[in-house]
Amino acid sequence: MHFDWDYTLGLLWDRDFWSACWVVVKLSIATWCVGVAAGFVLALGKQSRNPLLNKAAGLYIWFFRSLPLLVLLVFIYNLPQVFPAAGAVLSDPFYAGLTALVLSETAFIAEIHRGGILGVPRGQIEAGRALGIRYAGIQRMIVIPQALRIALPALSNEFITIAKLTSLVSVISLAEILLVGQRLYTQNFLVFETMLAVAFYYVLIVTIFDKLLAWLESHLNILRRTPRPLTLDQRTRDALRANFAQPPAAQGAEQALQVQGARKRFGDHEVLKGIDLVVKPGEVISIIGPSGSGKTSLIRTLNGLESLDGGRVLLHGQPFLDSARGSTPGARILDIGMVFQSFNLFPHKTVLQNVMLAPQYHRRGAFVDLRCEALALLDKVGMLEHAHKYPHQLSGGQQQRVAIARALAMRPSIMLFDEPTSALDPELVAEVLKVVETLAREGMTMLIVTHEMSFAFKVSDRVLFMESGRVLLDAPPAEVLASDDARVKDFLSHVHVAG
Repeated sequence: MHFDWDYTLGLLWDRDFWSACWVVVKLSIATWCVGVAAGFVLALGKQSRNPLLNKAAGLYIWFFRSLPLLVLLVFIYNLPQVFPAAGAVLSDPFYAGLTALVLSETAFIAEIHRGGILGVPRGQIEAGRALGIRYAGIQRMIVIPQALRIALPALSNEFITIAKLTSLVSVISLAEILLVGQRLYTQNFLVFETMLAVAFYYVLIVTIFDKLLAWLESHLNILRRTPRPLTLDQRTRDALRANFAQPPAAQGAEQALQVQGARKRFGDHEVLKGIDLVVKPGEVISIIGPSGSGKTSLIRTLNGLESLDGGRVLLHGQPFLDSARGSTPGARILDIGMVFQSFNLFPHKTVLQNVMLAPQYHRRGAFVDLRCEALALLDKVGMLEHAHKYPHQLSGGQQQRVAIARALAMRPSIMLFDEPTSALDPELVAEVLKVVETLAREGMTMLIVTHEMSFAFKVSDRVLFMESGRVLLDAPPAEVLASDDARVKDFLSHVHVAG
């Protein structure tokens, strides 16, 4: 059998084939873009705690992943026979094919997105909530950018799949590459030569977009980015320090924070058993005790990360959280800064962007002013030179100092620290504690959960000893050290407290 090379090579310049290529490109890009957007909404629905949204999203994914695309194409194209009004759009093979592809691919892309969303650490969402950012803002600024980066390799692969699936649209007479080839070989019976040209065009399209998507993936890879150096002379540094002044403590209330009968349970286990606590403005209180005593649970309930099952919290004498009313912190959460054990910096943003994120979201001022304040805060915690670095380019101690600056950027009157040094190597602990000590000297009201006993007894006005969800002792450091309580003495005997 003679192979007609002249005919095959001639097809590489065939106008109908190149027109068909453009149809495939448009169909693939439109399907992918719409599917990526709609798939993310569907993935959020699948992750929703609302049972109606969850079941509806799950049903959609189950149905359209189960339905063969070929069947769906024929059904959509013939739908105007049942619903004549749909004929205005679906009578056009391109839009019928696009509709079928989007319906099908959205289900597959939603599961890819769900994997990306699950890959975003929960601490990122909690950090956003602690900064007073609402659900939509958290999704837009924190979850979506990270989830897309995680899912991009799989999304790129799905684009290739879509490009190849466009060949099925030939069944509804759309003039894409395969249909052009079929029309040719039914006229000249040169099947092999024609299909070789068809294969060439598909491979060409896939190769070009594979390279483009690989470039996009590389461009979005923050691990490969080199930070820009920040060069500021001493005069500029002085101006930055003068620009930012810590706001005075709230006036008009004798107590900064009041906790009245706070209770919290997880299932059958009650982790907080009627906690009562009064914090005066400017006080530094360290919360100590054995693991599982409820220290972290107490801190997390004070800014609404965990709901109260009993009791209430007053902020500067005004209602803040109330289990009876099921109240949420609302905008007043901005008055309480939170520093997490595991930093929870946003990895897709630079140090400077991390600090500026919440003030920008809450529109606390012009961009230039917010940037100047953020730089001043970074200078305050000794991180000014690292302003354009990403979190992965910092040590643990440096990341925690940035986290402190980020919390301070909202100018809170109270700071909560949840074991801020427990995730650090011993040699990095001192640099974080130094920043906390500076805040204590400046009069910042602070509650600190810590295992650093020497630090706790040195910097604190009061020390709370917790065990089994209760406060066993609330006293100045000297009284705690001199306590005759057997449980307190046993705990202190197992830790080092410098004299």
